[in-house]
Amino acid sequence: MDEVKINDSQKKLYEKMGYWGKKTLLDYWHTSVKKYRDKEFVVDDRGYRYTYGQLDEKAGIVASYFLSIGVKPLDVISFQIPIWSEFVIVSIACMKVGAVVNPIGMCYSGREVSYLLNLCKSKVFLCPTWYNKTNYEKLILSVTKDVKSLKHIVLLDNLKEKESNIITLKHILSSYFSLNIKDEVVVDSNDVAAVLCTSGTTGCAKGAMLTHNNIIFSEKYFNKELGITKDDIMFMPAPLNHATGFHHGIIAPMLIGSKVVLQQKFKSKKAIELMNKEKCTWSMGATPFIYDILKNIREDELYLSSLKFYLCGGAVVPEEMVRQAYEYGIKLCEVYGSTESVPHVFVRPDENIELIFGTAGRPMEGVEVKIVDENRKEVLPRNLGEEASRGPNVFVGYIGDKSATNKVLDDEGWFYSGDLCVSDTSGNINIIGRKKDIIVRGGENLNSNHISQYISKFPLIKDEAVIGMPDKRLGERICAYVVLKKEINTLKLEELLEYMEKEKIPKRYWPEHLEIIDKIPRTDSGKVKKNLLAKDLRVRMSRQEESSWKGKNSVQEDQEKPQNQGLCAPS
Repeated sequence: MDEVKINDSQKKLYEKMGYWGKKTLLDYWHTSVKKYRDKEFVVDDRGYRYTYGQLDEKAGIVASYFLSIGVKPLDVISFQIPIWSEFVIVSIACMKVGAVVNPIGMCYSGREVSYLLNLCKSKVFLCPTWYNKTNYEKLILSVTKDVKSLKHIVLLDNLKEKESNIITLKHILSSYFSLNIKDEVVVDSNDVAAVLCTSGTTGCAKGAMLTHNNIIFSEKYFNKELGITKDDIMFMPAPLNHATGFHHGIIAPMLIGSKVVLQQKFKSKKAIELMNKEKCTWSMGATPFIYDILKNIREDELYLSSLKFYLCGGAVVPEEMVRQAYEYGIKLCEVYGSTESVPHVFVRPDENIELIFGTAGRPMEGVEVKIVDENRKEVLPRNLGEEASRGPNVFVGYIGDKSATNKVLDDEGWFYSGDLCVSDTSGNINIIGRKKDIIVRGGENLNSNHISQYISKFPLIKDEAVIGMPDKRLGERICAYVVLKKEINTLKLEELLEYMEKEKIPKRYWPEHLEIIDKIPRTDSGKVKKNLLAKDLRVRMSRQEESSWKGKNSVQEDQEKPQNQGLCAPS
């Protein structure tokens, strides 16, 4: 495992304040199992239900297998597992043997998986034989020769029988005894517990290293400040390989003995049905998830009987959506953070509705936030700048990439997010967008997310994204990619501009080019993959001399196949 970057004075401060301690995630797991052995911990929509005691037994069996094949403390165990209960079993098994958890998104291609396994020097890899029309067994076998560290593969053959002689999880669970607690491996609380992959909206994903103390602090205070207790039930529709799913979907409930309900593939009507059946009290995910849920409630006269609040991250939440959710008795609260500095700014559900409308909230206890200029000098409230955070939650470096670490994590422990925001005098933060989301048109800085908010209100548009279009004279112009509503066949730029003029939107925010596509490419956490849109736009522009601009096309046309791009989108 790579050397971690921890500021010594900050470490002493966190220990003095009680934010960091000696306990590891495994210690907290044992406490919950002891207190809540017969209470349900994980339920998934395939019919699997596990109490704390039952899941501990299963995880212990997998841990026995890991030790039998020579897994050592701090070895990396990587896996591509959907939003299934097996994801949780494998994660707890890793904790029992002191291994580092490295979950990889289901949408990652063989090339991307190979890259990440080499980056992490992974010893073991687990994946299903088949999932969502993809042969993962074939995928991993195609790259094993390129990953020298990889010694063992385990298949989950729930959906399709294996074609190779690789061992299966089903065989392991029926052939090994559960590991005795005295044989579990002890590690230090400042050792790396997980390597989580960043979203990769601008290119290759990086592996953010997080210690036991990072994760424990984050989720203890997340639960505390949001008032989440053992009696709450979480609904998790987001991928478990991201910070949202891993931290808030697994660790947060685990620490307090509460329950989590998993949905393997998000379908809004099924989600509503599942939440009502299991009496879920809160949920968290990307904006498209709650958008679809609210649409079903409105159009199909459905209801959510027990859901109190939904935490929304990954993108700015439109005010109209917040108001609509509030009318249905759901507090829709924006949260802000990243894989490197797990959501550390959020609106508390008990705060007044006006605050919920206009901000991402304020920092959690123990986390410092400052807004800085291009020279990393702090700016005054109400001035635009880059968000930086420092606290017990902040990651300790990118695995295998010290240069990338040093660019964003300074020696004093500050993580520079690359996100633009404005703070008020009370410490509340309004996220504007990525620094890279700025379109420089004729010397004027225009925020593409600001423009997106205007376009998203146009009645004929279902989804949209705005990027800069290279221009010889102005540097960049504004290009809007849009997805039309089902019943709409076409849209002209002139129609969109007429709407913007009618709404008195300043002309500097008007799009100068329009592309209609079938689907906005997003990561599996809901963020727009603007690198794919920019690549697509370059392809389209290169054709301009040969033919007129095309109308409705897929972003992927004449590019590599989606699976080779790691293209992910909530369905």
